[in-house]
Amino acid sequence: MNFLLLLVGIGAVIVYLSVIIVQQGTVAVITVFGKYARVLRPGLNFKIPFIEVIYRRISIQNRSVELAFQAITADQANVNFKAMLVYSVLNQEEETIKNVAFKFIDEASFMQALIRTIEGSIRSFVATKRQSEILALRSEIIEHVKAQLDTLLESWGYHLTDLQLNDIAFDEVIMRSMAQVVASSNLKAAAENEGQALLITKTKAAEAEGNAIQISAEAEKKASQLRGQGVALFREEVARGMAESAKVMTEAKLDASLILFSIWTEAIKHFAEKGQGNVIFLDGSTEGMDKTMKQLLAVEKMNTNADSSGIITPPPAPGRR
Repeated sequence: MNFLLLLVGIGAVIVYLSVIIVQQGTVAVITVFGKYARVLRPGLNFKIPFIEVIYRRISIQNRSVELAFQAITADQANVNFKAMLVYSVLNQEEETIKNVAFKFIDEASFMQALIRTIEGSIRSFVATKRQSEILALRSEIIEHVKAQLDTLLESWGYHLTDLQLNDIAFDEVIMRSMAQVVASSNLKAAAENEGQALLITKTKAAEAEGNAIQISAEAEKKASQLRGQGVALFREEVARGMAESAKVMTEAKLDASLILFSIWTEAIKHFAEKGQGNVIFLDGSTEGMDKTMKQLLAVEKMNTNADSSGIITPPPAPGRR
């Protein structure tokens, strides 16, 4: 009975040691006496107890790691980088799993090599660039690192899924100087914009003032022309009326000086009614009236000649004293 129980116990131990459960997202590498034998896939697996040994369980899922390091530019400026790296096993092929399992002595050694390789790649790139160029070269830095790491990581059995530079910062002194440069550039741009706006405003105001002056001058010119034409027409009509009156007086055998006397009295009446205290001197002498009469007769003679020749000539305005 005791022997039977012993056999059952030994069998249970052997079964327990033979059953291997591999979790989803991982594979198990089996060795026999220290030599690679095979790969166990996710699920229920069996191995030979005491002969086959699980050397290592390898995750085939994506893994991430954060990096923080410093680099120096070509003009001796310190640049602080914070990056996030996402990587995974290249594939589940047997050769790839063997590389992952046996290239490095352990996971810590692989991580150290990976981090130092990325830092060295970024530092070598930054060392060829100036401080003012770094912030604009984020994508170029990432492409440079990926180009250098892809082949190397594949030989290790891994694949670089993503690399992100989350933060690129300079020393505090450099950051302050950069902020001053940006602020001065903004002030310069604002001053230039303000100057351009002021120039445009003054130019438009000058154009508007010039247009207004031109319009006013044109209007004044037109008004002056109209006033001159009105005065000329008035004088012409007065001269024609007086000439006709003198002609009628002559035909009636009356003294034409009665016209001047009538005009004289009408003028004195108008001055008396409309005057505002101004002093006006009028030539009421016989010689003055005689001169005016001669001028009217000359106008009459010119009109008579114009009627006979068919050419109408505007009479001259009578002289004034």
